[in-house]
Parts: sequence; C-alpha cells; structure tokens
Amino acid sequence: MKQSILDLLKEPTLIEQEQKNSDIFHDDIPTSAINTGLSATRHIPVLNNYFFRNKDIYISKHNRYAPYPTHTHTFLEMNYMLSGKADEIINGKKVHLKAGDLVLLDVGSQHSIGYLGDNDILINLLFRDQNISINLLNDLRRSKSILYEFLINRVTNKDGDPQNNYLIFHKQAENSEVRVTLDTIIEEYFSNREFSDSIIKSYLSILLTQLVRNYTIQTKQASSSQQLMIKILRDIIQNYQNITLDKIARKYNYNKNYLSNIFKQEVGKTFSEALTQERMIQAHTLITSTTLPITDIIEKVGISNKNFFYDKYRKQYHIMPSAARKQTSK
Repeated sequence: MKQSILDLLKEPTLIEQEQKNSDIFHDDIPTSAINTGLSATRHIPVLNNYFFRNKDIYISKHNRYAPYPTHTHTFLEMNYMLSGKADEIINGKKVHLKAGDLVLLDVGSQHSIGYLGDNDILINLLFRDQNISINLLNDLRRSKSILYEFLINRVTNKDGDPQNNYLIFHKQAENSEVRVTLDTIIEEYFSNREFSDSIIKSYLSILLTQLVRNYTIQTKQASSSQQLMIKILRDIIQNYQNITLDKIARKYNYNKNYLSNIFKQEVGKTFSEALTQERMIQAHTLITSTTLPITDIIEKVGISNKNFFYDKYRKQYHIMPSAARKQTSK
C-alpha cells in the first residue's frame, strides 16, 4: 500500500483525539443513520443504509482509543485488520484479529470492538446485498465454497444459524492476491479519484471471487429451488425493463401462482418487489452517473407510474432522485 495512504490512516482524526484524551467512547454516528424502530425492538443500535446515500460501497477507518459498543446493521460488513490487532465480540463469541485477518459479517450480526491503540488500524468495508452480483454467484456455483454458501444464503434470504452468520479469513500474506486487492480497494477509496465507486464495485466482485478460490471447503450444494431462484434473479437483472412473472413461468415451464409462491419462500420478497428493487438500482445508477432527465430514466427502467417510482426510490435510498443527483455532482 502507498505510504501516503498509510500515513493518512495512522493520523488521528478529531474523534480519535477526543477519545484518546478522555478514554471515553464518543459516538460520531448521526441519528439519521440509526433505524429507531429496529433499535427499540432489538435493544441495541441498528445502523441503516445512511452510509450509501451517494455511493454503493462505504469504507472507513474504525476509530481508535476507545471500545466500540455492541451494535448491528441492515447491510453486510467486512472488518479488515490492516495492521496491529483487535478483539471483537461477534454474536457473543470472542474473535481475536491479527494483521491481515478479515471478518465478513452478515446482516443482523451483533458485534462490538475492543480498544484499538496507535498501530491498530481496522478498516470497515460496508456493502449491501444488491452489490453481490447474481452472475458472479452463478459462476461460483461449482466451487462448493463456504463463502459461496454464505453469499447464496444472503441473496436467497436463507440466514441459517443466527449465531454463526459471520466468516473469518485468517492472515493474508503480504503478497497474497486477497491482500493486494484489499489494499487496492482502500487506496482507491481514500485517494478520492473520479469513478472510484465504480472501480471499487468491480474490485469487490474480484475480492469475493478470490476469497472463494482461496478458501474452498466441502459444503452442501444449493437446493434446486435456490438454483432456480438464482436463474430468475439473473433474468430480472438482464431484462428488468420488460420482464414479467408470466414470461418467467413460461420460460421455466412452471405454473405462475406456484412459481410466485416458491419465489417468495426462497427470496423473502415477491417477484414484483424484487423487480422493483432492481429497477430502482438501475435508475439510481443512471441518476447518479448521467445527466439524463429523471422522467426519461423512469421510462427507461420500465416504470410507467411516476408517483410509484418516486415513492419506491425514496423508500429504497432514503432520498429523492433530484437530491441524490445533486449530492453526486458536488
């Protein structure tokens, strides 16, 4: 990694200075980043999609000099120990991290992080299910990988044992491909260059693939219904403008109502909800990366009702399209 980026990460931030001086945790998370309803239900802070307002992947250095209290989140998170060491409590289990270790946390994982000293640099990489490429998962299907099973469970909403919804990838060698990719992602993010979000999204797919390649073990195969859902989700991604449940049912020779029920059971949402989500993702990409009029974008992604579009977009991204475009153009 470039020395300039390392120096930047080692330089204490204002919040770190406050914690170092007081030995007390200072919360720098805004209230808008907390899902108040879920937090009240689960009795711990639940972080929401606030971090993805104008980017698909959010990366930060974890604040040092004070323990970080137990919390959970509505997105996936990687904790990468760039240097030094750290202790985490994940779902009640103590996990000790050394330099080069990587932890992948599922949605809903509860974790806390212990005190970090001067040389303990922990990088947080946050991303959502929608950033896991269905095409990538389909290509990795034959790998029999624990990581593949983990990711397939995310996309098909099969959370498994809530006490074990995290993976640990132990120490990466200095010249390992996984560590090189992680360092490249971190450098790209903190260099603040143009198109970094798109580049980091591509590197995330590379990183996941490399983890699969380097950490394969024998696990059970995805069920036939899970594999069918992957095919349908891929169809949605490829043909989101004009795909329908009728077309899918005919393509795979299933009764429409039966297929609808299986889809909801396996994916955790209706076909219509999954299609709308994909259309919002495509619209968001166009809104934040082009100057196309929003009315044209609505039509381009296959939606005819403007009020429906604005309502769904706001619910998915917690911001209106015009505001999202304005944020990106700053």
